[in-house]
Amino acid sequence: MTDFDALQGRWRQVRFEENGVVDPPDTHGADGAIMTISGNRFHVAIPGGETLIEGAFVLDETTSPKAIDWIDSVGPDAGRPLPAIYTLSSDSFAFAAADADMQRPADFRGGPGVTLRGFSRA
Repeated sequence: MTDFDALQGRWRQVRFEENGVVDPPDTHGADGAIMTISGNRFHVAIPGGETLIEGAFVLDETTSPKAIDWIDSVGPDAGRPLPAIYTLSSDSFAFAAADADMQRPADFRGGPGVTLRGFSRA
């Protein structure tokens, strides 16, 4: 099974860090937010509530670390690829994404301009 296939479905957010700060106010997610992945599209919403962010992604599982580019369809980063790395298992998914004007992160340490999110299978 490819990572693209394994990523399909619903994921509950369990970790958030932005610019080196754990659990700051989160405009694109929330504690327990659900990210649904269908094909190459993603949608994040509060359970039973409003859409927080949505868009598309491109995976490259041949790199080390594995790469993913997020392309929001709404908000200030709409249409601008956010370079990221990811890890994926059957029940967990995490990524570290840089701001649109930055280099792809090399690790999951976080810091200025980097957002870390972790998910468990919902």
